[in-house]
Amino acid sequence: MHGLHLTADLYHCACDATLLTDAALLGARCVQAVEAAGLQAVANLFHTFPATAHGPGGVTATVLLAESHLCVHTWPETAAVTLDVYVCNFGGDHSAKAQALMGALQELFRPASCSSHALVRGL
Repeated sequence: MHGLHLTADLYHCACDATLLTDAALLGARCVQAVEAAGLQAVANLFHTFPATAHGPGGVTATVLLAESHLCVHTWPETAAVTLDVYVCNFGGDHSAKAQALMGALQELFRPASCSSHALVRGL
C-alpha cells in the first residue's frame, strides 16, 4: 500500500448554498471534478440528510475511484465542508491528480478559511 491522503476543513463557504443541501447537484460537481483531475470514478453515493431544528440537512457525497476515494460532507447551517481525497499510488503516482482534485473542490466551495493536511500512507 502506498498513497496520499488529503483532508481539508472548509469554513464560511461562499459558494452557492444549494451545493451544501442538494445531493444530486453536489454529486454531479464531484464527478466532474474527479474526471477533470484525470481520476476514474467507478461508483458513487450521494445522500441529503433531513432538516433539523438547526436548519437544512447537509449532504454526504462519496465517489469511489479506481485509485481510491473522494468524500465530501457539508454543514449548511454553518457553511462548512469537509473534504477527504485518498489515492493509492500502486502502479503509478496519482499524487498530482489528488492535489488537483482537492484544489478544484476548494475553489468550488470558496471558503473564507481552510485547514488542510496531507498524509503519505504506506512504506
